[in-house]
Amino acid sequence: MTNIRMLCRMQHLNEQALYARSKLILSIYRDVCWSAVGRANAIETDLMETCGSTLDSALIYLETFAPDETRTQFEERVQSLFETRWLIDLIENTMVRIRDYPVRGDLYCEILNLCYLNRFKYKETELLELLHMERSSFYDRKKEAVLLFGLSLWGTAIPQLKNLLGSIQYDLPEVL
Repeated sequence: MTNIRMLCRMQHLNEQALYARSKLILSIYRDVCWSAVGRANAIETDLMETCGSTLDSALIYLETFAPDETRTQFEERVQSLFETRWLIDLIENTMVRIRDYPVRGDLYCEILNLCYLNRFKYKETELLELLHMERSSFYDRKKEAVLLFGLSLWGTAIPQLKNLLGSIQYDLPEVL
């Protein structure tokens, strides 16, 4: 924990705010993924019902014959999905960085996966059993994992992405 706190100070990140923001992002991850899958399926169904019997024929129809309004609505829905996927990729890349952390990186990844990212939500007793940990150790490691997630996301991944996107002059979403 001392090293993580030192990293927060070095990057001028408020530890309490970082923890709260990180926990919020992690707590909605399952719902965001579930929603994205549902929206993607709805777009595919709508597209095939209104524009063609197969996805390929529907896309060809949209490109060549569909009214501009229909095409614009489709593009907006797909863009929203791509933005969601982009954020999911950002979180997945952050998890790779955490796994590479020299002290307990694998454990931190496992805790975050089981607590926040996994499709299934485990009860505390199940988590303790899966991780072979005592309750007090689990909560200490979980707090460290969430902070390290925040450091990796806001301290490294997002600044790198801003630099990359800034070099191609792309407007970043308000989230960042």
